[in-house]
Amino acid sequence: MPRGKHRRPRTSPLTRGVVAAGTGTAALAIPLLSATAASAATPAQAPAAVSAASQVKSVTYTTVKGDTLYGIADKYDTPGGWQQIYKDNRKAIGDNPRLIHSGLKLTVKTTKTASATATKKSSSVAHATQASAKTYANNLDGWIRQSLDIMAQNGIPGTYDGIYRNIIRESSGNPAAINNWDSNAAAGTPSKGLLQVIDPTFLAYHVPGTSLDPFDPVANITAACKYAAARYGSIDNVFGAY
Repeated sequence: MPRGKHRRPRTSPLTRGVVAAGTGTAALAIPLLSATAASAATPAQAPAAVSAASQVKSVTYTTVKGDTLYGIADKYDTPGGWQQIYKDNRKAIGDNPRLIHSGLKLTVKTTKTASATATKKSSSVAHATQASAKTYANNLDGWIRQSLDIMAQNGIPGTYDGIYRNIIRESSGNPAAINNWDSNAAAGTPSKGLLQVIDPTFLAYHVPGTSLDPFDPVANITAACKYAAARYGSIDNVFGAY
């Protein structure tokens, strides 16, 4: 704001109803809103709020073999993720969110249209089919390469070297490795598999189309890499216990 001498401006109808808020060295002109003007502004914002709320709706989903709450939440873009589905359906699911029986009728919140959901489902099936069509060696090299293909299809970052380095540190390449002595084990959730993932983390970051067994090499790698991407940006950025 320019400084110097100012002439006192003439009062005009446009400057009435303005109060000066002191700031120490200058005054800011703040218009006073009448009760009528303030109340009139509220309805103008209401349609946007109503529109945002109306985008979230509930659908009924019947579970099938192989379903996980994470996979269902991902399919429907459920606000609050799998935890919200579990909260809304705990009575039907029971105390173990990892154990999902076939035929359950679940109430699922979604922001997707029916056509968008169908498109995402068909895309996921196509990706899984492409990965399964290739042949991979049943060893550490093959597991990493298959995981990298699945990760690429799901937008999960990571390189062969980053995955291999962390596997050797965590399990020495043994897919049946389990840690029964650390704090996770003491809490009842021992670290498992090639990249030593605990069950809650495996469930939360399980990649649809892979096995639900945390000891499965490919499922273990892809879930761990998805977790590492969310927390560290990539498995390549992990150089110690994570």
